[in-house]
Amino acid sequence: MINTLIFDFGDIFINLNKEAVDKAFRDLGLMEWSTSLQRLNTDFEMGKMSELEFLEGIQKHIPQASLVDIRTAWNSILGEFPLYRLEFLQSLKGKYRLFLLSNTDKIHIDKFEHQVGLTFSRDFYNCFEKVYFSFELGKRKPDPDIFSYIIQKHDLSPKRTLFIDDKKENTDAAETLGLEVWNLQVGKEDVTELSSKLRLTL
Repeated sequence: MINTLIFDFGDIFINLNKEAVDKAFRDLGLMEWSTSLQRLNTDFEMGKMSELEFLEGIQKHIPQASLVDIRTAWNSILGEFPLYRLEFLQSLKGKYRLFLLSNTDKIHIDKFEHQVGLTFSRDFYNCFEKVYFSFELGKRKPDPDIFSYIIQKHDLSPKRTLFIDDKKENTDAAETLGLEVWNLQVGKEDVTELSSKLRLTL
């Protein structure tokens, strides 16, 4: 029986608007998110550089854009966090061990906390036994090491742990370590449908 739930954050709880961020950067003159920019993003998500270094790294590709404009464009991906998802998560507290595991960066987390407010973000974080952000942990999905770390640190049983993520490469990596997984299909499924998934894994 499942006794532990590990959740991703983006497109599981908070909606992500990838079209908006693409448009915002195109409006700033960036036509393509190149391999070098993706490496920059990965390093920033792993806490290997400061916010300023990250923004200046992007600015090299669009020198006409200000750092403020770049930061705003970067944050345009963050959409709504529906209250019903928080209420659903709160209903799970005490019934399961709950963890959050997100590939994210300090800019996005600061924006999220400002966007939803202190009370909402505190209520969200308080649902979890531990919150893991890649930029603080220095590891990111789908590296199996990030799952091994959490399993060992919290003495979890993989067979009794369900990992929920919208990216298949992440759920595939977790599955190789023996975790139960739900590769949530964004736009077709919602995290609040979890009860039916739990029954399937019993």
